[in-house]
Amino acid sequence: MLEIHDGNKMKQKTHTPLTALAFGHKETNGIETLLGDPKGAIIKLSIPMIIALSAQTIYNLVDAIWVSGLGIDALAAVGFVFPIFFIAMGLSNGLGIGSGSAISRRIGAMDKKGADNVATHAIILMLLLTILFTVPLLIFTDELFLLIGAGKTAGMAASYARILFGGSIFIFFTNVANSILRAEGDARRAMYALALGACLNIVLDPVFIYTLGLGVEGAAWATLVSLAVSSALMLNWMLFKKNTYVDINISGFNFDKKIVKDIIGVGLPASVMHLSMSLTMIILNVLIVIVGTTDGVAVYSAGWRVATIATLPLVGISTAVVSVTGAAYGARTFEKVSIAHLYATKIGVAIEIVIAVVTFILAPYIAAVFTHSPGTADIANDLTIFLRIICLFYIAVPFGMLSSALFQGTGKGMNALTVTVLRTIILTSLFAVVFAFYLNLGLEGIWLGLVMANIIGSIVAFSWARWYIYKLRTKSYLRSNFLD
Repeated sequence: MLEIHDGNKMKQKTHTPLTALAFGHKETNGIETLLGDPKGAIIKLSIPMIIALSAQTIYNLVDAIWVSGLGIDALAAVGFVFPIFFIAMGLSNGLGIGSGSAISRRIGAMDKKGADNVATHAIILMLLLTILFTVPLLIFTDELFLLIGAGKTAGMAASYARILFGGSIFIFFTNVANSILRAEGDARRAMYALALGACLNIVLDPVFIYTLGLGVEGAAWATLVSLAVSSALMLNWMLFKKNTYVDINISGFNFDKKIVKDIIGVGLPASVMHLSMSLTMIILNVLIVIVGTTDGVAVYSAGWRVATIATLPLVGISTAVVSVTGAAYGARTFEKVSIAHLYATKIGVAIEIVIAVVTFILAPYIAAVFTHSPGTADIANDLTIFLRIICLFYIAVPFGMLSSALFQGTGKGMNALTVTVLRTIILTSLFAVVFAFYLNLGLEGIWLGLVMANIIGSIVAFSWARWYIYKLRTKSYLRSNFLD
C-alpha cells in the first residue's frame, strides 16, 4: 500500500504508479495533476492561483482606497513607490519562475533528486538577492525619489519605501517559496499562503493608517506584517514539517554551477522582464508629469490598480502554463505543450473580453471609488477616461502573457524577455511619445500608446510561440520516425 500526501492531507492508494516508482514513492496529487491531461491541469492549477491573486489584488485596491483618503499627495507618493516595489517583485518572481521552471522540467523527467537540488539552490540565491537589493535602496532612498520626479511627495514616498523595503526578505521569500509550491503542482497551499497575507493586509490597513495614526507609513507596515505571516506559513511547510514534494536541505547544500545556470537562464530574463515593466512605469510617470502634473500620476496609479484586477486571471493562468508546459517539456510530450498553450490562451481571451465590457460600462462608478475624498475628486473624469481606453489592452494581454509563460516553462527565458522588452520599453515608450506629443493627445495619448504597444507586442509574442511549438513537434516527429 502506497501513502500519497497532498500537503497535510494523506490518502491511500492500492497501486503503485510508474511515476511513484520513479520518484521513490513520493508522488503527490499535485504531481498527478501536473503530468496528466494538460487542459485539466491548466484549470486545476489556475483556479487556486486566481483566487489567491484576487485576494491580493483586492488588497491593492482597498489599500489605494484607504490611502486616497489621506489626499492626492499620499496617493501620488504610493504611485512613485510602486515601480520600485515592482522591481522587488520582479527580481523575486524572476528567481521563482526560473526555479519553478527548472523544478517542473525535472519532475517531468522523473528526476526527484534534481528537483530537490533546484529548490535548495533557489532559497540560497533568494537570500543573496535580498541583500543585494535591500542595502543600496535603503542607503539612497531620498535621492532616488527626487531623481524620478516625486517632487513635493518625495519625503512621503521615501518614508513609505524605507519601511516596506526594510522587510524585503519577506517579499523575496514569499514569491520564491510560492513558486516552488506551484512548480510541484501544490496550487492549493500556494493559494492559502497568498490569500492569508492579502486578507490580513486588508484588515490591518485601516488599523495602521487611521487607528494608530501612522498615515501612509501605516500602509507600508500593514503590508510588511502580512508578508511576514505568509512567509512564516510557507517556511513551516518547507523546512520544519517537510511535507512538500521537494525537499530543501540547507545544511547539506553543495553548489552546482549547472543548476544555477539553469535557474538563471529563465530567472534572469524573467526578472529583467519585470524590471522592464517597472522601468516602463517610471518612464510613463515622467512623461505624465511632463504632459500634465503629479495628478496624472495619481490617475495612472489608481487606474493601473484596476488594470491589475482585470488581468489577474491571466497571471493565475500563466503560473499554470509555466508548470504544465515545463513538466510536459521535461517529459518530451510536445503535443501537451501545444494543447496547454492554446487552451490557456482561449480561456484567457474569453475572460478578458467579458471584463473589458464590464469595465467600460462601469468606469464612472469604479472611478468614484478612488475619488471619494475632496482631495481626489478633481481626477474623477480623467480616471474614467483612462479606464475606458485601457479596456482594449485587456483583450490583447492573453496572447502576450501566456506566450511568455510558455517560453519560461520550456526554459527559453530569452524568448520571453525579448517579446516583453519589445512590448514594454520599446513599443510603449515609442507610442506614448508619438500619441502624446506628436499627435498632441496629452494624457489620453499616453493611455492610447500603452494600448497600441501591447496589441502589436502580443501579436508578435503569440506568433513566435506557435512557431516555436511547431518546430518542437516537427523535430520530435523526425527523431521518432527517422533517427531511432
